[in-house]
Amino acid sequence: MANIISDETIEYVGILAKLELSEEEKEQAKKDMGSMLDYIDKLNELDTSAVKPMSHVFPVHNVFREDVVVNGDDRENILKNAPEQKKGSFEVPKTVE
Repeated sequence: MANIISDETIEYVGILAKLELSEEEKEQAKKDMGSMLDYIDKLNELDTSAVKPMSHVFPVHNVFREDVVVNGDDRENILKNAPEQKKGSFEVPKTVE
């Protein structure tokens, strides 16, 4: 285990995460973080020289379409559901003085 996590690092991470850790939890967190960093080091050993850089695993393309109105102006039918209406709009109780 090449990556040794200090007590100060665990304290700092606990503060950032707003966690109150017991001594046992701190020790377990140190082991877990060390294991994660060891795994990342192992991944760094892989030869990726033949792999092209990418931002997504699958190709991502923008899909453009015409902006066409499909449901139209159906204000009268919509306002039939309103308990109260005023000047072609829903009327609601005043919430701000």
